[in-house]
Amino acid sequence: MRRHWTLFLTASRYALIGHARNRFAMLLVVVYIPLWIALAYVSIPDRPAPFRLRATGEILSPPGNQLTQITGALNAVTLIAGFMMFAATFTGGAFDRRLAMAGYPRIHLVLAKLSALTLVCAAIAAYATAAAGFAWSPRQPFLLATALFCAALTYGALGVVLGSVLRREVEGMFAILMISILDVALQNPLSSSGSDSAVVRFLPSYGAVQASMAAAFSTAPVAQGLAIQLLWLTGAAFAAFLVFRRRTRDALPLRSRREREV
Repeated sequence: MRRHWTLFLTASRYALIGHARNRFAMLLVVVYIPLWIALAYVSIPDRPAPFRLRATGEILSPPGNQLTQITGALNAVTLIAGFMMFAATFTGGAFDRRLAMAGYPRIHLVLAKLSALTLVCAAIAAYATAAAGFAWSPRQPFLLATALFCAALTYGALGVVLGSVLRREVEGMFAILMISILDVALQNPLSSSGSDSAVVRFLPSYGAVQASMAAAFSTAPVAQGLAIQLLWLTGAAFAAFLVFRRRTRDALPLRSRREREV
């Protein structure tokens, strides 16, 4: 047990160091999140923006600037989490593969990456919730942070998938950017007349959007939205595990592996 714990801690330390060295991502967390949310608050009119929340059937009428702050926070956390995990996977893929081929247990590498992703997403979600509630108080701040956390985790897993299958860094950055923007923009009642469409139910952050809107502007339960988001998170995490397992497999021919074992 002590050996397994040591292996896990070692892999976790390297995963966190890799994130900390991504200075551009750190800058996005510190500057982009509060800047985006602040600009939405001061530049968008505070006129009521009525819309129907599909998860509860309620008609909500929050101020337009507060509504944009919530969608902006979702866009920011998904974009940053996806970008950080893509960068870590893309740049560290060769290192992970060498470790796996040298005998480092892949389960420890996966758990370490999951732990690092969880810590990063929790910090980003808490920071975004605090920034969004600086000028006004969400009705259910803890549940709002939970929704942002689940959305960030989902995009972090998608970042692992993209970092494992795409060949060039610019492709992954563009993919994460466009997926996040389209995903959230289509669900924003101020920017999309189809935010109430049945099509949006199939978007990656649909559950988180429903949960965060309910948490920010009502006292309604958010369990349904979080459950939907957990389905997306489970699927993305499973896909990330499969591509990580495939990428770190032993690439030597079967005969060579047998000779090495002998």
